[in-house]
Amino acid sequence: MSKGIVLLAAGGTGGHVFPAEALAYKLKERGYSVHLVTDSRAERYAGKFPADEIHVVPSATIGSKNPVAVARSLWTLWSGMRAAKKLIARLKPAVVVGFGGYPTVPPLLAATRLGVPAMIHEQNAVMGRANKALASRVQAIAGGFLPEGGGQFPDRTVTTGNPVRPAIIAAANVPYSPSNPGEPFNLVVFGGSQGAQYFSKAMPTAISLLDDELRDRLRITQQVRPEDMEMMSVCVTQLKMAADTAPFFTDMAERLAAAHLVICRSGASTVSEISVIGRPAVLVPYPHALDHDQAANAAALAATGGAKVIPQAELSPEKIASILTHVMNDPEKLARMAAAAKQAGKPDAANLLADMVEAIAARRTIAEFKGKRA
Repeated sequence: MSKGIVLLAAGGTGGHVFPAEALAYKLKERGYSVHLVTDSRAERYAGKFPADEIHVVPSATIGSKNPVAVARSLWTLWSGMRAAKKLIARLKPAVVVGFGGYPTVPPLLAATRLGVPAMIHEQNAVMGRANKALASRVQAIAGGFLPEGGGQFPDRTVTTGNPVRPAIIAAANVPYSPSNPGEPFNLVVFGGSQGAQYFSKAMPTAISLLDDELRDRLRITQQVRPEDMEMMSVCVTQLKMAADTAPFFTDMAERLAAAHLVICRSGASTVSEISVIGRPAVLVPYPHALDHDQAANAAALAATGGAKVIPQAELSPEKIASILTHVMNDPEKLARMAAAAKQAGKPDAANLLADMVEAIAARRTIAEFKGKRA
């Protein structure tokens, strides 16, 4: 028999849906019925998200200054909140949990107006606009990188970390093994579509600047956009690089586990996965990220000594070559960075988040939850 219904609300992108998915599995294991409310974009996740039912509620973002567009968005939000109220009245969830993105606004507003316990999870070190709008209304705020006891709502904030995929948890069991001079050096390079484009241009030039001895040691895994694959293939051939290049790797967790160094963007999930596995990284925040959240995420890991952060504007091919030359000749430094990254990782984030959800569903305060943890 189900312990009750938990209604998860998430924007229709992977960054919002994947942490909700990890929590959903934990809640199902604990005997809860899980429903997901989102927008039409998330329908592609319907096949694998472990929800008893997926509900689509109208929503919109107010990003335009055009009065007509603003009025249309407000009407859509109002319609979405009416639909969410009807859904919540029918389902009678024990708690509603939001994971960010504008589709979370109608169900979370509806829950708070109906007196249903509600909480939000924020992946990034900087709170997104939807969560910021909801933070004052909910009973609890879980954070991937938000400082516990800090921010605008310190009494309601708990740093849970970001739930990560089972493959990442498995990869975390692989210890870091330094590459000594003369031994193969595994370099993993990846980013989102924009990040992949930048690295595709910068990395071949950087590698061409290395001494032959270092270049011969390199074993590269690099994510490359489909439109850049031909260019990268030519570069790999000309430089005689030992490289695997692809738009997507299904075994990225295993490749990260084997990495001696990672060069990548600093989205919340990426930083969380690197730290759980415990691998040294050069983080290059996407310069056009909304609210500069990637820079804040990167700074959180760099503060532990687990990563070096370099703005894209400062990361020339010459700089990359200099970094590689230095670290490939200093395995002890990379081992220290790997240990620091692992120390910062939160592999139990999904369990802790599930504990928090159960506490809010039982109408316990965050002070009571923190006291029980202590």
